[in-house]
Amino acid sequence: GAQVLSMAMGKGAGLAIVASLLLVSVSAEVFFQEDFEDGWEDRWVKSSFKGGDEGDWKHTAGKHYGDENNKGIQTGTDYRWYDLSAATPDFNNKDKTLVLQYTVKHEQNIDCGGAYIKLAPKGVDQKKWGGDSDYSIMFGPDICGYSTKKVHVIFTYKGKNHLIKKEIKPETDVKTHIYTLIVKPDNTYEVLIDLKSVQKGSLYDDWDMIPPKIIKDPKAKKPEDWDENEEIDDPEDKKPDGYDDIPKQIVDPDAKKPEDWDDESDGEWEAPMIDNPEFKGEWKPKKIKNPAYKGKWVAPDIDNPDFVDDPEVYNVVKSNGVIGFELWQVKAGTVFDNILVCDDAEYAKAQAEKNIVPLQKKESEMKAEQDKQEEEKRKAEEEERKAKVKILTRKPQPEFSPKFSTKVLLAHGGTLFPGPGALRGILNRLGSSNSQRLNRACGLQNLHSRITET
Repeated sequence: GAQVLSMAMGKGAGLAIVASLLLVSVSAEVFFQEDFEDGWEDRWVKSSFKGGDEGDWKHTAGKHYGDENNKGIQTGTDYRWYDLSAATPDFNNKDKTLVLQYTVKHEQNIDCGGAYIKLAPKGVDQKKWGGDSDYSIMFGPDICGYSTKKVHVIFTYKGKNHLIKKEIKPETDVKTHIYTLIVKPDNTYEVLIDLKSVQKGSLYDDWDMIPPKIIKDPKAKKPEDWDENEEIDDPEDKKPDGYDDIPKQIVDPDAKKPEDWDDESDGEWEAPMIDNPEFKGEWKPKKIKNPAYKGKWVAPDIDNPDFVDDPEVYNVVKSNGVIGFELWQVKAGTVFDNILVCDDAEYAKAQAEKNIVPLQKKESEMKAEQDKQEEEKRKAEEEERKAKVKILTRKPQPEFSPKFSTKVLLAHGGTLFPGPGALRGILNRLGSSNSQRLNRACGLQNLHSRITET
């Protein structure tokens, strides 16, 4: 069995483990795990980096869930910063696979806000944890309007933050999703969403951490006699005699002077001009292949003098001491949970399949039922609204025998209705209590004030 470093509280065990050595797998080493059981506040530090603009966190499973007792932490205040961190045991990913996995649920139907997580080195001041704090890895979704919808994968290498050059789209619905980053000692990486690969490749190719080994010679210049023209004018081609004498327009040969044309009053009649079908435009010689063509000139390759190879570019986590969120959200409501940092991708997958995937299924079923109930409620409210409109538009009962004055319109609806005098008679006949009921049914505070005699 391998040693496991963890500061997590297992959901089934109900026991907080701080820098303990446990036997959990024959292969996996768990550096950090957090499932946000009761007492999570004791392990996490809320930063004062943004002062009064720091948002509050809630401990909840959210509005729809797989298990109401399986809670995460949720951003609770709109238009706020969320800077929260936890200490981790000291770990290094040298000669190891690094797996960073956690879940995100944007149940507020997020319009603008981050949901990424960071690993940071020892020495970071957790009470001042924020956007200015050093970090080694930043990973996770970031959404803002239509322009920003991406999954960040940022590595800090030699003091500089390097963004991935490939595009990774995040999930944008209101359900729980699993985000997984895998960094391997062979300098490759993979990003998974809900355990499905969405991007992978080389750390050398997809970031600019290592300069290219070969570059184009910046001092090279194209020779003066280098011919890049694939075709040239045919020197044997000659312009036909009389070509330039062909006019662009000619008199319309089919035009005839109108019978009622009077030269004295209308002036001398002139036939209209039309485009000359014989006119071919400016003459140009035909093209032929250029016998001197050498192709497009390209600067020769040379060894990059700035290239410094680093077979351990993957080793961005040197001495980790902190994990945390550093976010801005316009509309709060994102739920975070199931944080796992380990050295075995298969172990992380197995944990997700066992503890998260079943709850995702139940959550989806609950959300579908909620949507169904909301749709039924909407339909009922629509039917109720139609019934209220019917009260306003139906004919008066015969026993009231109201006298109709000039036609009137409801100020906001344009519905034909008895005049004010007749309406007062109807309300008087209904009695005080029935009049109040009619007012409420029609959604009016003062029925008299909402009609206008025309």
